[in-house]
Amino acid sequence: MPTDPASSTSSSFVAISGATGLIGSALAARLRARNVRVRRLVRTAQPQSPDDIVWDPMRGVLSPTDLEGADAVVHLAGEPLAHRWTDARKRAIRESRVRGTELVARTIAALDRRPRVLLSGSAIGIYGDRGDEPLDEESALGSGFLAAVAREWEAASVAAVDAGVRVVLLRTGIVLSPRGGALERLLLPFQLGVGGPIGSGRQWMSWISLDDQVRAMEHALATTGLHGPVNLVSPNPVTNAEFAATLGRVLSRPALVPVPAFALELAYGEMARATILAGQRVLPKALLRTEFHFAHPTLDQALRFELAAR
Repeated sequence: MPTDPASSTSSSFVAISGATGLIGSALAARLRARNVRVRRLVRTAQPQSPDDIVWDPMRGVLSPTDLEGADAVVHLAGEPLAHRWTDARKRAIRESRVRGTELVARTIAALDRRPRVLLSGSAIGIYGDRGDEPLDEESALGSGFLAAVAREWEAASVAAVDAGVRVVLLRTGIVLSPRGGALERLLLPFQLGVGGPIGSGRQWMSWISLDDQVRAMEHALATTGLHGPVNLVSPNPVTNAEFAATLGRVLSRPALVPVPAFALELAYGEMARATILAGQRVLPKALLRTEFHFAHPTLDQALRFELAAR
């Protein structure tokens, strides 16, 4: 694969699963703007484009011939977390990540011409709820449902690693965009003046602007020395209380109405305890070591950029 995906030949391409999601669609748009051919892995019997690749991760369906000639594969697909977790939902969260990654890695490993790099989704939830402890890629992994899922999720890429493919595990934090994710859900209450800290407000939020998320993924595609776990977060995590105050300031709205923890636990149960009320103070050591430069390193900068871009 060329060191810069923008220099790919017309016959080569980048394959992306999860390409209709917030991150995948932004990455696909960025690559196409740089004249990189993108092929989406889609779970539909009627693809919208000749470049769409039909697959079914739960049934193990992915034709190796569809990935022949890929410069890179970016695997982001997985069941959303933001629902109340029933046993069935938790099973879907785990299996969609583990089985999908196993299928992609196994298919890549069987190719005659393998892509040089696989970017495989993961999450900072792998560190568990760790209070004020600073965490980087060398830190011990945590406990709990999300940490256990993320461990299996990352391990599922082993077939590609064993086949000599450079694998980057994208431990993604809270991605800020008004078009999806946590920021989209927070905007309305804050715009109405009823936003504020959640629970104690002391839990750490390790965030990244959508723009920097995509730029970091492009960096991972092009940087041959980058492999293994990579934390995709800003170098400046904040507490939830700091996040609320900053968002209120950027929107010129008060941020004084707290959301009690018990209300979230009543509505969302384990999901709230494991995500909204938990936190990790995560640092992007691998990105900084490979000289990645954040365009929006502070929360104020990131919020102003993303909200202006909507």
